[in-house]
Amino acid sequence: MNLLKISWSNIKHKPLNTLLSIVLLSFGIGIISMMLLLKSQISEKFDRNIKDIDFVLAAKGSPLQSMLANIYHVDVPTGNIKVSEARRIIKNPMVAEAIPLAYGDNYEKFRIVGTNEKYPNHYGCSLAEGHLFSAPFEVTIGASVAQETGLKIGSTFTSVHGYDNAADDADAHHHQLFTVVGVFARSNSVIDNLILTPVETTWMVHEHAEEPATDSLNVDSTHVEPEREMTAYLIKKRNKGAFGMLSKQTEDTTMQLANVAVENSRLMNNFGLGLSTITAIAIVIMVISFISIFISLFTSMRERRYELALMRTMGGTRATLFTLIIQEGLLLVVLGYAIGLLLSRVGLLVLSHFMQESFHYGLDNLAINSQELALLGLTLLVGLLASAIPAWQALKIDISKTLTNA
Repeated sequence: MNLLKISWSNIKHKPLNTLLSIVLLSFGIGIISMMLLLKSQISEKFDRNIKDIDFVLAAKGSPLQSMLANIYHVDVPTGNIKVSEARRIIKNPMVAEAIPLAYGDNYEKFRIVGTNEKYPNHYGCSLAEGHLFSAPFEVTIGASVAQETGLKIGSTFTSVHGYDNAADDADAHHHQLFTVVGVFARSNSVIDNLILTPVETTWMVHEHAEEPATDSLNVDSTHVEPEREMTAYLIKKRNKGAFGMLSKQTEDTTMQLANVAVENSRLMNNFGLGLSTITAIAIVIMVISFISIFISLFTSMRERRYELALMRTMGGTRATLFTLIIQEGLLLVVLGYAIGLLLSRVGLLVLSHFMQESFHYGLDNLAINSQELALLGLTLLVGLLASAIPAWQALKIDISKTLTNA
C-alpha cells in the first residue's frame, strides 16, 4: 500500500480546497521569507558601509539625512561646509582620521565624489585594473559603475550637475572631460557605485576653472584656501568621549556632527517597524491557511469514513490511517513552503531592480538562510498540529458501524 500515492490522490480529489490552502500558505511564507532576506541583506550592506565610521561632519540639518547622504549615498546632502571651519574639528586630537567628501555631479546617475586615497582604502578596495586617481579629472570607478555604463580604462565623459538624476543638457559640464584611469574590484561596499576623483576636480568643475588647481591632494593641509568647501568628512574617533567634545566645537557654526551609531539605530528601528508590520500581516495569512488546511482535512476525513473503514478491513492499521492523514497535511505545507520560497525570490528580484534603479543597491543573495530553515521547521510543526485532530478522529472510526450505515 503506497501511502504517499494515496495521500497525493486525496489532495487532488478536492482541487479548489487544496488550491486555497496552498495559495494562502505560500503567500504567507513568501512574504515572511522576503522580509527575512530583505532585512538580512540590507543590514549586512549597511553594516559593511558604516565600517568603523563614527561621525559625519556636515552642514546643519537632519543628522539622519547626513548619514544617508554621505555614507550610503541614497539621499541629498544637507549642504556644504567651509574647509577652514572644518579644520578645527578634524585636527582635534580626538579625531583618528577624517575622510573628505566633495560632490555635486553625476554621470548616468552614478555620483562623482571628490576625495583622496583614504576613502577606498577605508573599505579595503583593490584595483581590478589601472591605477588610483592622482590628478584632477582622473577618475577611478566602482565595479558596478563599470558594468552598467560600459566605461573602461581610457574612457572619457562629462558630468551632469545633480546628485542622482539626469539633468537637462544645459546642466552638463561639456567643457571638462573626465578620464577613467582605474576600475576597482567589487568590494560589496558603496564604492562599487561611485566615481572617485581628487577633491580638486569637484572644486574646478564648479568654478569652471581651466587651469589645474595648485592645492595639494591632501585637503587637510594648510595650503587649502579658506573659501574652499567640502560636502562632508567621515570621522573615526580616537576615544569614547570624542562626540561630546567635538559637538561643542560645532556650536555657533554652520556645521553639525552626526553620531553614526545613533542614527543608524534609528534608521534600522524605523525600517524594522515597517518589516514587522508586514510580517504580522503575513503571519495572519499563514494562520488562516493552517485553519483552512485543518478544515479541509477534517471535512475530507469525515467524507472518507467509508474508504478509511475499508482500508482497515484490508489490513490497514490505526497507525496507517493516522500516517495517511498526517502525510496529507505535511504535503500541503511542504508545497506551500516551496511555492512561498519561489515567490519570495521573485519578489526580491523585482524589488532589487527598483532599488538598483533608484539607489544602486542590489539584493543578489537568493540562497536559503538559517532563518528560513527555522521557518520550515515551524511550518512543518504547525502543519502537523493542524493535521493531528483529523488524524486522531480517523483512529476512532467504528469499522462495522461505518460499513453498515454506508
